[in-house]
This record gives sequence, structure tokens and C-alpha cells, in this order.
Amino acid sequence: MIRTAVIEELGQDPVIREVTPPKGHAGQVVVRMIAAALNFADLLKAKGNYQEAENPPYVPGLEGAGVVVSAPPGCGIVAGDRVIVAASGTMAGEVAVDAEFVQQIPDEMSFAEAAGLHVAYGTSHMALSCRARLKSGETLVVLGAAGGVGLTAVEIGHAMGARVIGVARGAERLEAVRRAGADLVIDSAECRDLKAELRGMGGVDVVYDAVGAEPGEAAFGALKRRGRFLLVGFAGGRPPALPLNHALVKNIAIHGLYWNGYRELDPGVIETSMKALFDMYRAGRLHPGSGVTLPLDRIAEGFALLRERRSVGKVIITF
Repeated sequence: MIRTAVIEELGQDPVIREVTPPKGHAGQVVVRMIAAALNFADLLKAKGNYQEAENPPYVPGLEGAGVVVSAPPGCGIVAGDRVIVAASGTMAGEVAVDAEFVQQIPDEMSFAEAAGLHVAYGTSHMALSCRARLKSGETLVVLGAAGGVGLTAVEIGHAMGARVIGVARGAERLEAVRRAGADLVIDSAECRDLKAELRGMGGVDVVYDAVGAEPGEAAFGALKRRGRFLLVGFAGGRPPALPLNHALVKNIAIHGLYWNGYRELDPGVIETSMKALFDMYRAGRLHPGSGVTLPLDRIAEGFALLRERRSVGKVIITF
């Protein structure tokens, strides 16, 4: 038997159950999970508000890392390999997933580091490199900069040579944003006019918006001509209402980035992005770390940290 988290009813936190280990179908890899990451999407899915609905009972989790128990011949993965997993249902002692959703991780990378790499770092890397095509010397503003994806956008933007402005709430969270590589920070709790403040800093070339609502609208107003606006998430409760006439006049590009959608659109992009991130890690340009690490028994506490916006960085669950 293995232990797993289960969402038994929408609107409720997960509970821990014991179930039979998965055997895996043809073409699937069975992985003994060591660590898995919680994402804001897990919170939305548990409330029934996620774009890819899941009917309870179901196992939460979208990513994690562990050791291969078994793998089909010829897939490039063998038993004993240390791997990262990008699939639904990672909050379980063992998972069975298609081989395309499993990649080997560098020997020097810990399981806790790898567990939270796919969604957060993958989203930020694909958004900044593939969609915005961020250039060295450009100015990037990150909204929700202390969150799980926000910190990765700050770190990757800095690694790509951008001037990074991080927007977050409170001194402790802003300090984490500075450590991730932000050149300038703005306290959203004290800033009365974000658009004016960003314009006073010289304006921005790229907006990375994981918040939406009023902050997204304000940052859009600070974009320079030929700027790029990245729609990544709506932690503020609603999408920003963007004036498309301004986008037309200023030649602004608006890009949506839903990382999980690339599994069907172009899985090769995900694999290429992850290899680039591994290279950046080996070169010492990325330093993934969890904000909070909790055992599986305390997963409900992890959900509460996300719900109450008390986490800085990722919430990692260990098995």
C-alpha cells in the first residue's frame, strides 16, 4: 500500500488515504515520489474553478520528483533514474505516467529543487524566452513577484540580463524578491499609483502578470512602445481589463501563457525549455529552493499557506 492525498469533495482540503500502488500500463513509467510541489492551480482545481476541471475523488498535484521503479524498454528511462514528473496526481507515494512526462534531472539537483521546477520555472522560462523574447538590457516588471511563479520570473529575467522590477507586498517578501535578483522593488501595500511609479522608473518593456486585476491594468499603462504583456495568472481574482486601442497605437503584443497547454500544442517546447533550465542550473545561474517544505500529513497546511497568501516561493510536500 502507498499513502496518497485525495480531494474527496470540491471546496475541501485533501485527506490522506492508503491505496494500492499503480502497476502502470504499456508505455508508462512508475515513479516512487520523493517530493511534489503545490501550485495555485491546485487550489483552484480543488474549488472547481480551474480551466481543466477534475471530478472528485482525485489526487492533487501537477509536478514532482522521484526515483523510477519501472519503465518500458526503449524510452530512455530505466529503473533507478532520478526524474522530474510533470503530470496530474503527483501527491502520491507512487505514480504511473506516460514516458513523455518524465525527464532525468541533473545528479547535483535535489529532489526538493526538482519537484517545483516544471510549472513555475517552466512557465516563466517559456513566457520570457519563447513568448516575450526578453532581451538583455530590457526592463521587466514582475507582478506577484514573491509568489511561486513570480520569484522564478525574477530569477530567470535577471539571468537573461534584464533590469528587473519586482512588485510584492511587505518587507519580508520584498527581501526574497531582491535575493532572487530584482534590481528594484515596489511594495504593493504602500504604492498608491503603480503606473506612475513604473513610469517614473523609466517604463517597462515586458510585464509578467501573475496577478491580473488592477495591478495588471496599471502595469500595462507603463509599457513602452513595442512592449510585451504576459498573461500568466489571475491571483488578484480576475483578468485585467486591457485597453486594446492602446495596444494597437503602441504596437504592444499581448501573450497568454498556459504551460500545461503545450503538452498538446508542442510537447517538444516543454522538453527544450527544461533542458535549457537544467543548463542554467548547472551553470549556477538558477538557485531553485522551496519556501516551505512539509510532510504529506501536513498537506492541508500547505493548501492554507497558498489560500492565505502566506507562502514565499514554492510549497513542497515530501513523502
